[in-house]
Amino acid sequence: MTSKPVLYSYYRSSASYRVRIALQVKGIDYEYKAVSLIKDGGEQYKEEYKKLNPMGQVPTLVIDGHTLVQSLPIIEYLDETRPSPRLLPEDPAGRVKVRSLAEIVNSGIQPLQNLPVLKKVGDDQKLEWAKYWIERGFKALETSLQETAGKYSFKDEVTMADLCLVPQVYNALRFGIDMSEFPTIHKVYDALVTLEAFKAAHPSNQPDTPADQKP
Repeated sequence: MTSKPVLYSYYRSSASYRVRIALQVKGIDYEYKAVSLIKDGGEQYKEEYKKLNPMGQVPTLVIDGHTLVQSLPIIEYLDETRPSPRLLPEDPAGRVKVRSLAEIVNSGIQPLQNLPVLKKVGDDQKLEWAKYWIERGFKALETSLQETAGKYSFKDEVTMADLCLVPQVYNALRFGIDMSEFPTIHKVYDALVTLEAFKAAHPSNQPDTPADQKP
């Protein structure tokens, strides 16, 4: 129960990125184990790893004697077991708003533009496909944030919604999305990426980041 947590992660995985931010915000020291999503057809599909994560996905977090999968349940576990600083508001209305913002990304955008889906769509159409779903989701997120945002996604508190927003904007920029169409998202993103926890969790700062992508 006292051993260092182990995070199985890929530097450019947005779901892993969310959990890395959570661990940094909470000040949790952890061991990083890289799982390449592209090497040898994807290390996440090897039987040894699938014993930890049957879906063959990242992240997986081994902590407190438990093996946890799926980024948002992992973040909620961390918030329940290590509640300071909180990533979900204390009041039920605040929590449901933060969860709703997070799910716009987690359910409505990210699964539709992740690596397995893009491989299935094919090289000729994957860019158009990814941009369509990111822009569609961002329109909903932009509207929602206009009602909830302060400095960050929900008022002036860093929450689980922010942990989803920043990696998704990182993906959007990779796909060439024009962020000027989403000024509230862009404003929140710009405020968050100046925070040390978000800097430390960035894909360019991970042990498995290729040398040509490091700062």
